[in-house]
Amino acid sequence: MTRPCDILIQAACIVTQDAMRTVIEDGALAVTDGTVLAVGPREAVAAAHAPAQVLDLGNALVMPGLVNAHTHAAMTFLRGVADDLPLMDWLTQHIFPVEKHLTPDIVEAGALLGCAEMLRTGTTAFNDMYLIQNATFRAVDAAGLRCLGGEGIFGFPSPAYPDADAGLALVRKLHDTWRHNPRIRQCVTPHAVYTTSPELLQRCQALAEELDLPLHIHLAETTTETAQCQQMFGQRPVPYCHGLGLLTPRTTVAHAVDLTDDEIDLLASTGAAVAHNPESNMKLASGAAPVPQMLARGIAVGIGTDGAASNNSLNMFTEMTSCAMLHKLRCMDPTCAPAQTVLDMATLGGAAALHWPGLGQLAPGCPADLTALDLSSPNLQPMYNPASHLVYAATGHEVRLTMVAGEVLYQDGRFTRFDYPALVAQMRDVRRWVLDKLGR
Repeated sequence: MTRPCDILIQAACIVTQDAMRTVIEDGALAVTDGTVLAVGPREAVAAAHAPAQVLDLGNALVMPGLVNAHTHAAMTFLRGVADDLPLMDWLTQHIFPVEKHLTPDIVEAGALLGCAEMLRTGTTAFNDMYLIQNATFRAVDAAGLRCLGGEGIFGFPSPAYPDADAGLALVRKLHDTWRHNPRIRQCVTPHAVYTTSPELLQRCQALAEELDLPLHIHLAETTTETAQCQQMFGQRPVPYCHGLGLLTPRTTVAHAVDLTDDEIDLLASTGAAVAHNPESNMKLASGAAPVPQMLARGIAVGIGTDGAASNNSLNMFTEMTSCAMLHKLRCMDPTCAPAQTVLDMATLGGAAALHWPGLGQLAPGCPADLTALDLSSPNLQPMYNPASHLVYAATGHEVRLTMVAGEVLYQDGRFTRFDYPALVAQMRDVRRWVLDKLGR
């Protein structure tokens, strides 16, 4: 007897990223109610199911949707506005001066463009921190991705609130507004040690505990941050945050570049996850996070793009390539960041960084979040090892289809939920707005 299902997806290859890292040639996925019902050889899965729809992707590789462990999706509107600068100069002289004028419409347009870029390049879920976060959530809701996101909390006024008290109140409001959305989850996101106070960080942690939410913070990104933290608080960033109770299994630390061996051990002992951002860290010359050492100590590490203002892309395929190459060079060891390990970081590691079990794999009971690449692309032939191709050869622009919760959101150049040409026209107006604010 066959089981009914909503969609039967067929493809030449399925990279499941399940516990056994199973790869299936000539495979199929059965999907019902946005969840993977079965995955296996095409003939067996097709014989066991009665689908309402068959989606035969032909010569394609189907894999879990990539999970962007740290970004600022709305910052696409600042892509390329200030390049080739150190982090603090970039932030204080170019980014903050524009952001103080932010409006919900600008944030929503930038976030929707970020969602489009991520869908186009195979990302189905992301961990977001920005300003006027409700506007980003509206864009995510419209585009159909998954997002763990939070309003950036500062110890000074932001475009979204006049003071820290109002900022924390806004986190509560956002949680109440979006808590029943199945694809949008809230987290508490203090910006960094140098933009907050000890009291504010403790209040953020207490709020995360009270509401049972993840906590996401930029930490140990540069040696300059370390020096500032020592000057302001008498400690390096990681032990400083640990002393305030901020590092727990609900915490995701973005960057974690400037670490000592003891601090790596400390992160491991707390159960905190790390979001590694190789391209942003390289572009800003922030340094290279000691990822192989963190993985060796059992720390969950995901890969993030950071924002498009400092990367300048939200493409997780190129981010995987950069991650693998960076650590091989840094360690002078071609074995230290193998393709499967990097692919794990971009899928299962990202799920851990989002504190969202089930993401990053295609297995029964997991969300039907996936992407499909065209295997007829010249750079993907011949294929001996799918993980190798996904990390070293793919560019993201081989993506034919991206699906979240069983719904096709992008296919063969078309976004199914929003008017992309209208968005492109809107971004031209946003560009003029940015140039006006910069006095250019």
